[in-house]
Amino acid sequence: MFRKITLAFISIFLIFFCVSFSFASSSYIWSDTSNTNLIQTNNVSSTDLKLESGGAVLIEQNTGTVLYDHNSHEKFRPASVTKVMSLLLIMEALDNGQISLKDNVSCSSNAASMGGSQIWLEENETLTVEEMLKAICMNSANDCVVAMAEFIAGSEEEFVNRMNTKAKELGMNDTLFKNCHGLDEDEHLTSSYDIALMSRELLNKHPSITKFTTIYMDSLRGGETRTCKY
Repeated sequence: MFRKITLAFISIFLIFFCVSFSFASSSYIWSDTSNTNLIQTNNVSSTDLKLESGGAVLIEQNTGTVLYDHNSHEKFRPASVTKVMSLLLIMEALDNGQISLKDNVSCSSNAASMGGSQIWLEENETLTVEEMLKAICMNSANDCVVAMAEFIAGSEEEFVNRMNTKAKELGMNDTLFKNCHGLDEDEHLTSSYDIALMSRELLNKHPSITKFTTIYMDSLRGGETRTCKY
């Protein structure tokens, strides 16, 4: 018997990066010495906004204006933010007709073994692409994103190759993907600048992703939908 599961909106990475970040080549950077104006400078430090992060960038999605930059090319382990690129490739496959939301996707033994954040797919369990997207966007499900990678590209390895190819196309020069889910792995690195770049591509080219990233509560496998208070 497959487990019933209720999905709560806990994937903060999608809210944070897909709403707030985008890429541009402009050098206009925010300084909180002024509350009203953008200034052109390369001397803004992290202390201006009292940030504790190693790197950050804030860029307006539509115009591409850089509002704030701090070590934006510093490389870090992206964890589940990796899934922004995975979602970008999934949405490309949807929008070009390669796959559809109603397609059934079977879970391989490899996908079922992922661990980390997941919905505990069992080997050979089948969900639709739509259900897989809900699980990825709402629960950061590693098992589902690997199942989708194998469904689209034939193997996780080939899907990751496509992720890196797409990264090069977008000019993500700080990035190397070693997997499609974000579990720590040597050399699996990116920067806040590159995250902004791929997030902007996802939002601008595939705005229907927000149908999944803005769901508050849903269920899979026949589980009852419930409300949740925070």
